[in-house]
Amino acid sequence: MTISATDRDNRGSNPLPSPPHERQSGARQARAALLVLAVALVSASWRKVAAAEKTGQIFVSNERSSEIFVLDSTNSVVTSFKSCGRPRGMRFTPDRAGLLVACGDDNTIALYDVASRKLKKRFRDVADPETFDLHPNGHDLYVSNEDDAEATVIDIETGAVKDHFAVGDEPEGVLATPDGRYVFVASEAASLVQVIDVAARRVVKAIITGPRPRRLAIVPGGKSVWVSDEIAGIVEIIDIATLTVTGQIRFVIPGLRRDEITPVDMAISPDGRKAYVALGRANRVAVVDVASLAVTGYILTGRRPWGLRLTSDGATLYVANGLSDDVAIIDTGRDKVLKAVPVGVIPYAILIDD
Repeated sequence: MTISATDRDNRGSNPLPSPPHERQSGARQARAALLVLAVALVSASWRKVAAAEKTGQIFVSNERSSEIFVLDSTNSVVTSFKSCGRPRGMRFTPDRAGLLVACGDDNTIALYDVASRKLKKRFRDVADPETFDLHPNGHDLYVSNEDDAEATVIDIETGAVKDHFAVGDEPEGVLATPDGRYVFVASEAASLVQVIDVAARRVVKAIITGPRPRRLAIVPGGKSVWVSDEIAGIVEIIDIATLTVTGQIRFVIPGLRRDEITPVDMAISPDGRKAYVALGRANRVAVVDVASLAVTGYILTGRRPWGLRLTSDGATLYVANGLSDDVAIIDTGRDKVLKAVPVGVIPYAILIDD
């Protein structure tokens, strides 16, 4: 086609149509820009929702009465609701909108909506779950199956059972390391802590402990795991790099026999300086200096303290007293009990939405 001089002069104000490949490229760029904008808006919206969901509420599972009690930020009971049978371990979903509860008598992991407290979903046929931990990937839940001597892995997004790991008899405590490399499982009757290599999908170490290891805690920084040995009356320190026991903490309380000191749950302050250990039959919580592993004091609580939970700022410790059916609230600045709040029958675990 011949283009006249006039046509050439007019192309500045009336340009000829772009070739098809240029129009397609421009459309792709426009769609990409819109996608980036949409992702940014969703991300911003998600962050706002996640922040709004941190209500400061405290959830307490009560295994005998099969209830979840809810306290508000003033430490008053605001409600309670019937749960599945024998609720014990609890965790929030990654978005904190859901509450996962291990229901031992129902062989179920139940998922409740945090805002409405309504049952959203059941993960069924999970044999006698006691406690669990959520892997850092946000969807693999490692569950201790007390009667089956195994740990089960459930994908909470799909509901699929992804793995079974044979462990010692009566597993209880479960802990995933922050880097996602290992999952530790404490087996009470076997006096062992098994270590699962997540990538290899196998148990790579069985660490011998004192009699009846119950719960696990990790020191901020991820270098050591603590395990409470209930019958031995001690806490042992496991070095994560070598998977060996490198130290222990003993508890001596004037007037109490050794068999009356039965450590169960542990909580370590966010700065990694101070730890608290529930001493069960001793009716006390021990205060431990993490650096030296020295016991610096004991706090008298209710009967048979089992479950512990610190607020995210470390200022307040909540203690589930299993045989006095209440929660003791401790000011960690003074290590003094502020009050005790009655809850259901045999409180087990505590979770704080902060």
